[in-house]
Amino acid sequence: MRHLPARLLVVTDRKLSARHVLETVAAALQGGANWFWLRDRDLEGRERERLAHAMMQHLRGRGFLTIGGDVELARIVGAHGVQLSAQADVKAARLLLGQDMLIGVSAHVGQDVEQAQRDGADYVTLSPVFPSASKPGYGPALGVQALAQAGACGLPVVALGGVTAGNAAACIKAGASGVAVMGGVFGAPDACAAAKALVDGVR
Repeated sequence: MRHLPARLLVVTDRKLSARHVLETVAAALQGGANWFWLRDRDLEGRERERLAHAMMQHLRGRGFLTIGGDVELARIVGAHGVQLSAQADVKAARLLLGQDMLIGVSAHVGQDVEQAQRDGADYVTLSPVFPSASKPGYGPALGVQALAQAGACGLPVVALGGVTAGNAAACIKAGASGVAVMGGVFGAPDACAAAKALVDGVR
């Protein structure tokens, strides 16, 4: 089983913060976070590429960057990982990116996890574990018991959806290898303090 870069994965959403993405990333770094997933899927291609390059520069020697949903962009910027949908071609991504690239798959049901394992993904995010305002279209909350069930496939599982500093430890106790948070950091008034609380929660 491959080790994840960290137990906390911070997912970007520039619309949740009054500050620039890089400012929020810097604050989260100060709070102890060091693994970031560039989401912001609605950004125009060149703008998203510029942001990805800027994040790579910002994180150099200090953190890890995963690119959401764009294998070619992950290759271009030399990111550490890529996060794919359950419908994406993991095997093709692996051929393009090589064995060193961390490939994650966004899973919502057990079949997604099993398929990701068969296709050679390194980990899955499972969501929504708890009720989440940012993931209203993915059905009811799965609950922490789903984390142990997903982990039985042998892949590291990252809990996503409604994760807070108050329930992060329960995710780890239930069998998750880590947690992913978007609004809990990017929507927080103090991203540094929010990241620190989450890091402490999963330690």
